[in-house]
Amino acid sequence: MHLRTRLKHLALTGAALAVVTATLPGAAAADSGDRGHRPSDRGLSAVIRYTEYGIPHIVAKDYANLGFGTGWAQAADQVCVLADGFLTVNGERSRHFGPDAAPDGSLSSAATNVSSDLYFRGVKDAGTVEALLRTPAPAGPSGDLKELMRGWAAGYNAWLRKNRITDPACAGADWVRPVSALDVARRGFAVSVLGGQGRAVDGITAARPPATPPTGTAGTAGTAGTAGTAGTAATTGTTPDPARTAEAARALFAAENATMGSNAVAFSGAATADGRGLLLGNPHYPWQGGRRFWQSQQTIPGELNVSGASLLGTTVVNIGFNDKVAWSHTVATGVPLNLHQLTLAPGDPTSYLVDGRPERMTARTVTVPVKGGDPVTRTQWWTRYGPVVGGLGPQLPLPWTATTAYALNDPNAANLRGSDTALGFGKARSTRDVAETLRRTQGLPWVNTIAADSAGHSYFSQSQVLPRITDELAQRCSTPLGRATYPASGVAVLDGSRSDCALGSDPDALQPGTFGPARMPTLQDTPYVENSNDSAWLTNADRPLTGYERVFGTTATQRSLRTRGGVEDVAAMAERGRLTVADLQRQQFANRAPAGDLAAADVAAACPAALPDDPEACRVIGAWDRTMNAESRGALFFDRFWRKFAGSVPAAEQWKVPFSAADPVRTPHTVNTAAPGFAKALRDAAAELRAAGIPLDAPLGSHQFVVRNGERLPISGGTESLGVWNKTEPVWNAAGGGYVEVAHGTSHVQAVGWDGGRCPVARTLLSYSQSSNPASPHYSDQTRLYAGERWVTSRFCEKDILRSPALRVVVVRG
Repeated sequence: MHLRTRLKHLALTGAALAVVTATLPGAAAADSGDRGHRPSDRGLSAVIRYTEYGIPHIVAKDYANLGFGTGWAQAADQVCVLADGFLTVNGERSRHFGPDAAPDGSLSSAATNVSSDLYFRGVKDAGTVEALLRTPAPAGPSGDLKELMRGWAAGYNAWLRKNRITDPACAGADWVRPVSALDVARRGFAVSVLGGQGRAVDGITAARPPATPPTGTAGTAGTAGTAGTAGTAATTGTTPDPARTAEAARALFAAENATMGSNAVAFSGAATADGRGLLLGNPHYPWQGGRRFWQSQQTIPGELNVSGASLLGTTVVNIGFNDKVAWSHTVATGVPLNLHQLTLAPGDPTSYLVDGRPERMTARTVTVPVKGGDPVTRTQWWTRYGPVVGGLGPQLPLPWTATTAYALNDPNAANLRGSDTALGFGKARSTRDVAETLRRTQGLPWVNTIAADSAGHSYFSQSQVLPRITDELAQRCSTPLGRATYPASGVAVLDGSRSDCALGSDPDALQPGTFGPARMPTLQDTPYVENSNDSAWLTNADRPLTGYERVFGTTATQRSLRTRGGVEDVAAMAERGRLTVADLQRQQFANRAPAGDLAAADVAAACPAALPDDPEACRVIGAWDRTMNAESRGALFFDRFWRKFAGSVPAAEQWKVPFSAADPVRTPHTVNTAAPGFAKALRDAAAELRAAGIPLDAPLGSHQFVVRNGERLPISGGTESLGVWNKTEPVWNAAGGGYVEVAHGTSHVQAVGWDGGRCPVARTLLSYSQSSNPASPHYSDQTRLYAGERWVTSRFCEKDILRSPALRVVVVRG
């Protein structure tokens, strides 16, 4: 039966399947402030087929209707998280939650609600997103994407109108309200600028000319007013210290300090059992809040058929697969911002000089309503380069003095094309189409792309929207501060007083001031391509990528333990060959700890001298199996020791054999057991566990777990510092029994291949499950699978969807 006929049959006949339509009372809603933009849902509809674990397969006749079904289904699983995010992008957190509380961090780095609100209300007042929506494609979003956003908002609103909220996080809350397509676009803008303006929200909203007092209520103004200039770690008086600022910038962009990361590997047909490609994607994202993934399949018959995961509030599948192609992303090392050091006009700190001529800054005065208090009003200052910024976090202040200020350039503040990139991937038929999509849309702000196809091709590209900072430009135009920060971190600080220091443009770039596709580090059709959040250099250790500008990342520098372990693993897999999807599944849960392989034997040998009165500790370290499996004994003890050792001993003193660019995967090595902090780290780790009543040889899963509706689920995997592929960054609570929650780590995993048939061979897993609502049956069902290292067999083809024993069909209509 043809798909369209089959769907019509499903929608119109209830004999075989119960068709559920929602008719529950509508939810109360506050005015969104964009009532004129609120989309009509008249005539919109979609068919949603739910299979195991609450995964929806959404079918519609066009993009508006597909967006309608997607918005409805996301609201059904995540209405409270979504509603919270829409408050954020409308600058209304302080109105409902007070000014001093912290947002969840999913849509910016703002430290407080009032700082977040001042930034996002400023974006809203300036009409920034509206202007981007008016930009014709391909520089602006496509018509298909606009229809998806319109439909998504209508579907979300229809779900609110027809359903009762059961999630205690927002049941009965007055801040859950209908949204507009513009709200959906604003959320997309926030995701786009996460690595740029979003990283500097406190610095943008707190930046003030010298001798200017804060305004607004005393408590809230003080909180936000000091956020951008707090701390003196990188300053001497009012002048940034170049060496300290360079180190602060390096730490700011370092993978080991990030709350997002990923592994991904694609194997070409040269390494597989049947000559077809394979892809394993393993993003590491927060387990709570607005940066969670959500699974679905989106289908427009004859136009689009793609399965995978979307960031909440996104209208498209961000990482996924179809019947010919699979792709994933990893957070890239490209720095999506730069600074311009301004020379201020004498006597006027709100004017700056360009080629000796003064230009006035543009003042944007923003007012934010505050719960239980007077509104806060603050002025933000904008230049030809972007906003004046008082710092990039508390450890990297950039003081605004009578002579100098700093402006931040973020090219992704002019980029709403990311979802068009994802839409193009969903329709791709080969890795060549993936490459063409990247060339055509140029929309990815802060990620690499790794892909494989059914014809046996592998593909990697660091195609990012980056400021066009060439090494030549940095050499010619860096200020003294920039000459320190650029080599150390990729953060350029250019002389803003010279027009010849403008970024320029590549001829193949859609957007002025950015790199074109020809500049992007790319590698195709090697037996494997792999990335674990280091630069593109060792994408394939036998074919190092070089020749790119420093802003993309480094070459010939030390790799993280996770990169080293990942390259070792996948290179060995490729050499062994004959790979299948089952091999990808085994790699995901191998839970090998590269730090243990490198150090545990030496630690055990040195332990008796370091802890002469504690033979048990030495025995446990020696007997540990070097994995972070839930049943592994000694893993917790080594983990606590390694954190303390790595945190107290300088990196240059941790290993006896230093890094060598000639042997980058195996160096550095041989742990320095003579380092002054070694014995103390061992002693403190043993004392910590005993004080908490935890045996040193307790199985890891007994003390690394999550609790869902009263059920304790053991969690395997390990930390960034241990280098474990299956990354788990847990929350330590000794009084609660160890690691009692996961902050971020493995999220949506997909292992995808092809067998020559019409359907991809895919196994998936969403570690934290589809819904944040404790009342949902899909609050912890996949978390239970993850704890047991079990997978979901993807149902992509119609025959497999219709055979699901859990099949539930919902026809949703406006």
